[in-house]
Amino acid sequence: MSDGCARTPLLSLILPVLNEATTVVAQLTKLQALRARGAELLVVDGGSNDGTVVLAAAGADRLLDAPRGRALQMNAGARASRGEVLLFVHADTTLPPDADALIRAAIAGGAVWGRFDVSIDSRHPLLPLVAAMMNWRSRWTGIATGDQAMFVRRDAFLAVGAFPEVALMEDIALSRRLKAIAPPACLRARVRTSGRRWEQHGVLRTIVLMWRLRASYFFGADPQQLAVRYGYSPRQP
Repeated sequence: MSDGCARTPLLSLILPVLNEATTVVAQLTKLQALRARGAELLVVDGGSNDGTVVLAAAGADRLLDAPRGRALQMNAGARASRGEVLLFVHADTTLPPDADALIRAAIAGGAVWGRFDVSIDSRHPLLPLVAAMMNWRSRWTGIATGDQAMFVRRDAFLAVGAFPEVALMEDIALSRRLKAIAPPACLRARVRTSGRRWEQHGVLRTIVLMWRLRASYFFGADPQQLAVRYGYSPRQP
């Protein structure tokens, strides 16, 4: 029997999407077990025109519209969510089956924020090395990337001002802000992310491009210009 009060979930999953009609149903299906265990799932669409919104509607607790841009979409999802802990999941990333329990244990152990190790779904022989380097670099620097499924306590996320609403590198910028509060919990359980962006543009070319973009960002380059170099088209008004 209901007590008439909706419980505040521990975990809110926030999934930004843009034209993911070919993958969104499969992705949301994988997240239903976490929903069944009490996690809240919000899908934030950035203006899809391929049927993503219709396909996603049945698999989420809330379906939101937001201006195009991953940071803008994730911040919109965070504002609409109710969970004590926010988990940001890219549309092409698969969580470990027990991700909720792992995050709960990390938070109970004193973590303020964190991320998972990552593996890349691809047969290309270089991409396991890329994933290993991502995980090593993250441990060494205390910086996480969105591919690693970042999670953060709501109070800490609000305290640092949410994601900077930039066109690229929003995950690195948020990591820097959170790192000033506490080091990340670097969970060894692996999320699995698609290798599609490497394969689409060439693995070696994409590796070199990403290193150049990160170096440029480190030395103060404008994230909007970096986004154009990465291949993002500007948001339409």
